[in-house]
Amino acid sequence: MLFRSQQEQKTSDDHYTPKWLFDKMNVQFDMDVASPPEGIPYIPAKRYLSIKENGLTTDWEGFVWCNPPYSDVEPWVNKMQSHRNGIMLLPMVKSFWRLKVWKDADGICEPDGVDRVKFIHKGKEKEIMFPTFLAGWGDKAIETLNKIGRVRI
Repeated sequence: MLFRSQQEQKTSDDHYTPKWLFDKMNVQFDMDVASPPEGIPYIPAKRYLSIKENGLTTDWEGFVWCNPPYSDVEPWVNKMQSHRNGIMLLPMVKSFWRLKVWKDADGICEPDGVDRVKFIHKGKEKEIMFPTFLAGWGDKAIETLNKIGRVRI
């Protein structure tokens, strides 16, 4: 399971956020808390937490970006709910944690004109099999999400 043990090879969780989304947000994050070991150079973050640093056990600081492993989203949601300063890219699935996000986040957004985000997988864009949404906590998150689409507050 990603981030609970040392990752030796790529997994089904290795779907990375496309560059265009960061271009639209046009913001600097303090941390990317669920970064792959090799990192992604276009993610605008001052610090990257990979499996080695374990974003679930390392303290989060400042404005956070999180595209968590979709195989186990809930602990990442719980940590963001405690931190309350950042943006998460999450799958639109039926789950208890999604209901918590919809009730707790300061804003929810789907990118304008995009049904499904095409994630980067094995170096190529690949359409994920379910829709996604962005959830934000804090004023900076709401300001940033407004650059992407209509925000439900």
